[in-house]
Amino acid sequence: MKGVILAGGTGTRLYPLTRLINKHLLPVGNHPMVCYGIERLRQAGITDILMVVGKQSAGLYTNFLGSGENYGVKLTYRVQESAGGIAEALELAGGFIGPGEKFVVLLGDNLFLDDLTPFVKKFKQQEPGSARVLLKPVKDPRRYGVPVFHHDNPDLIEYIEEKPQNPKSHFSVTGIYMYDDSVFGIIRGISRSARGELEITDVNNRYARDRKLEYDVLQLWWGDAGTFESLQEAAIHMKGVLP
Repeated sequence: MKGVILAGGTGTRLYPLTRLINKHLLPVGNHPMVCYGIERLRQAGITDILMVVGKQSAGLYTNFLGSGENYGVKLTYRVQESAGGIAEALELAGGFIGPGEKFVVLLGDNLFLDDLTPFVKKFKQQEPGSARVLLKPVKDPRRYGVPVFHHDNPDLIEYIEEKPQNPKSHFSVTGIYMYDDSVFGIIRGISRSARGELEITDVNNRYARDRKLEYDVLQLWWGDAGTFESLQEAAIHMKGVLP
């Protein structure tokens, strides 16, 4: 399997820090944020990784990470020209993923302590054309995409509600997704949202509609490191994860 890390976001909630440096290169503990995602993929045996980065910071990534050799992986780079949504960024992986090939997608600002290995193993056993997402119980699910489960098959997600006022579960969909190459056809079939973006929730709901969206639940700490508070929290939890 291959990995894809989406690190093209501008990080407006972390301004003015992100005026100087891309969000995913901000320090978390002793390392830039993006290094933890690389390590989580490597730990799961995924060493062929595509980095999708913004054009303003592409040089920073290549200068710091290079080929990935120092991290035990092989890195390829694609540049996202504009902020058109997570699904638009993911579409850039189309030439990197082979026919029928499965892969793991991480949002670069998602930090977590779980080992991905058992989740990847389950996904490898799923039927072609299906997807898997990772969930996490949260205190206020209204801030996130919230899964609604099938009554007749609780192992499947029926649909995902984005930032609902009255959540139907206490879970958040994290920025950890597993697909095969069928996802690129789905992306081409969705329309832009009211904010002009190709939404990953719309992609996942296409799988859910066809009863092809399975899930696992993270057991350890997870955070998205998108605000000053969550960035500080991440530094505490990720301390010691990387030497």
